Amino acid sequence: MDCPMTLAPRRGSESVVEMTQLLLPGDANALGAAFGGSVMGWIDICCAVAAQRHARQNVVTASMDDLHFHAPIKIGFQVILRARVLAAFKSSMEVGVTVHAENPLSGERQLTTSALLTFVALDRDGKKLPVPALVCETALEQRAADEATIRRAQRLAQAKDQTGSTWFRLLEK
Repeated sequence: MDCPMTLAPRRGSESVVEMTQLLLPGDANALGAAFGGSVMGWIDICCAVAAQRHARQNVVTASMDDLHFHAPIKIGFQVILRARVLAAFKSSMEVGVTVHAENPLSGERQLTTSALLTFVALDRDGKKLPVPALVCETALEQRAADEATIRRAQRLAQAKDQTGSTWFRLLEK
């Protein structure tokens, strides 16, 4: 089925995903810390599940913004990702994610990464599908949704000019 039976609004709390990984040497760099690409892949999966829970449709990643590596993750540490839908628009959703490293011996956790991703719901033919509205249950959730709306407008404006950017033209030579 390509389209949900109803587009009843959904609470952000219904989209929450917590995912855990163990940092093994195959996902580490030469310094014994998490390879950024591995963390980005885990982020993409965790956020996709959150977006899919909200939309109840297939979703694809449209953008990854405000990706910040705050601290390294050491080999042997547990990696805890937590994501949720922050805002829903016509066919897209903004999903926020935090990544923490947990020392398996002490239980101490540290924020290591944070990011915002945009996902779009698509049917089997790649056409955009509408997504349910997001119900904000708290003032904090409403503020996050309002901020996401501002970021969305900025992303859309920037996307129009992307191919004209100096950095883009430099790489296309």
